[in-house]
Amino acid sequence: MPTFPVRSDTLSPEELAKIKPPRSRKRASQWIRFMIWYNMYKRLFTIIVLFNFIGMICAASGAWQYPREYTSGFVLGNLLIAVLVRTELFARFAYLVVTSLFAKWPPLWFRLGISSILQHLGGVHTGCAISGTMWLLFRICLVTVDSAKYNPAIIVTGFGNLICLVIAMTVAIPWIRNHHHNVFEGYHRLVGWLGVVFTWLFTVLSDSYDMKTHKFDASGASVVAHQEFWFLLFMTICILIPWFTVRKVPVEIEIPSPKVAILKFRRGMQQGMLARISHHPIMEYHAFGIISVSKDADCHYLVAGVQGDFTRGLVENPPTHLYTRELKITAISNTSTLYRRGVRVCTGTAIGAALATCIQNPNWYLVWIGSGQIATFGPTIAGLIHKHLHPGRVTIWDTKERGGRPDTAKMVSEICKIWEAECVIVTSNLKGSTEIMESLIGEGIPCFGTLFDF
Repeated sequence: MPTFPVRSDTLSPEELAKIKPPRSRKRASQWIRFMIWYNMYKRLFTIIVLFNFIGMICAASGAWQYPREYTSGFVLGNLLIAVLVRTELFARFAYLVVTSLFAKWPPLWFRLGISSILQHLGGVHTGCAISGTMWLLFRICLVTVDSAKYNPAIIVTGFGNLICLVIAMTVAIPWIRNHHHNVFEGYHRLVGWLGVVFTWLFTVLSDSYDMKTHKFDASGASVVAHQEFWFLLFMTICILIPWFTVRKVPVEIEIPSPKVAILKFRRGMQQGMLARISHHPIMEYHAFGIISVSKDADCHYLVAGVQGDFTRGLVENPPTHLYTRELKITAISNTSTLYRRGVRVCTGTAIGAALATCIQNPNWYLVWIGSGQIATFGPTIAGLIHKHLHPGRVTIWDTKERGGRPDTAKMVSEICKIWEAECVIVTSNLKGSTEIMESLIGEGIPCFGTLFDF
C-alpha cells in the first residue's frame, strides 16, 4: 500500500492524537452557515420551481399560449424528470460518466461543483415533483372552467391524480420522513403508485376525448400521437426497473456486540455504494453503506447499528435471508476518484459508508471517531482496517479510551494539511456534520457532509 510524505510544517499523527476538545469554539460566520444551509439541494429546488412558476404565471395571464394548449406535457415532463433522477440506473449512469470523464484533471472548483450536483439530485426530484403538481392543478383549473366540454370521468381522474400527488408530497415533509419513516415510505410509495394509475387514466381519457363529438377514440391512435403518452410510458418504465432487480438473497450475520450487526452478502462491490435491504419484497427498505475490498471480491458487508425495530431484529433474531435490490444506490463517496487526495471522516456505524472508499482508493485518509470501536464492531471490521489500510493513513479515535471526543474540526484540518487533501467527506449526525463543515469551510477546505434533505 503506497504512502505519502508528511510535510515538516504540519503535525505528525502522534501529535494529532493528543488534540483535545476546546472549551469553546468560535462560531462560523453567518455567510458560511447560510451557504451550508442553502446547499445545492435547495438551489436546484429553487431554480426549478421558480422557472416553472414563472412559466405558469405567463400561461395564466395569456402571455404564453403553448402551456395552455399542452399543459399535460408540462405536468408529465416534470414528473418524468422527478422519477428519472430517483432511479438507481440513472444515478449509476450519471456517476459513471462523471467519474470516467472528469477524474483529477479538471479544475478543482469544477469537480467539487459536479460532485455537489450529483449528491443533491434530490433537489431536482423534489423541485420537479412540486412543479408537476402545480401544472396539474393549473390543468385541472382549465378543465373545470370548461367542464361542460369534458366528460366527468376526465375531471374525476384529474382530481384523483392531484390528491395522490399532494398526499405523496405531504408525507415526504422532512419532519414526517425523519420521525415516521415507515409512514413516509408506505404512503409515498403506495399512494405514488396509485397516482401513476390515475395519471394513466387521466392522460388516456383526456387525449382520446373529442370535445367536438363528445366521444372517446377507442382505437388509441390519438393517445399515441401525443407526447404525454411517451412521457408517461418512459416514467412508468423508470418506476418498474428497480423492482425487477429485487432478489431474496442469503445473508450471514455477525453480532460482535448488542449494538451492532455485521451483515455479509455474496459478491464484491465498487466503493461509494449503498444497499437497500428488507424482510419484505415491497415495503420497509433500509439503506446501508457497503464495505467491499474490491469489485472482484467474493463478498461485501453492511454495518447496521441498533436504532429501530428493523435493526434491533437483525441483532435479536438474525435472519438467514433478506430482500435486496441488486441495482445498488450510488452515494457521494463514489466521486472520491475525482480527487487526487481526500479525507474520509465518519463516526460510529457510519464506518459502513466510509471504509470501502479508503480501502479501494489509497489516496484517501480515514478518520473514524467512536466509542470502543474494536470491541463494538468486532474482528471483521478491525481486520479489514488493519489488513488494507496503512497505519499512516488512518486515525481511529476511541472516545472511551481517550476520555472524550477530539477537537474534530482541528484534527481533520491538520490531517488535510498533512495529506494535502483536495476535499473532505463527512458522515455523521446532523450536529457533528454541521460543526465540522462550518470549521473546514471557514478555513477554505472543501467539504461534503451527510445528506439529510433527500
